[in-house]
Amino acid sequence: MKRCTLMLLGLLAVSAAWAHGHAGPIDDSMPDAQKIRFCERVRDHALQAFYNRDRGRPMKLFDEDGSDGARITNHIIKRIYEEPQISSPKKAEAFGRATCNEMMGTKQPAE
Repeated sequence: MKRCTLMLLGLLAVSAAWAHGHAGPIDDSMPDAQKIRFCERVRDHALQAFYNRDRGRPMKLFDEDGSDGARITNHIIKRIYEEPQISSPKKAEAFGRATCNEMMGTKQPAE
């Protein structure tokens, strides 16, 4: 009985890890590999901005130095603070990823 329960818990853990929804490894020979990785990091910033907004913390923006990275990330953070429709972590991640991909002109990676 203990062995069966342990096996069941193991299978649940493995299935939860597989279903987490992250893209697989990105081949560096892809022309958009760096853009895709950048948008994954921006997605993380969008999620953090969502949590900061929900906790009533002030908006944390990056110093704009003329680069696309700071401009795109700041745009996404500002929109998350302005848009009440972004009401869950999933929506914040999806918004961050989609906006970044649109602004960078990347194709969505095959999952």
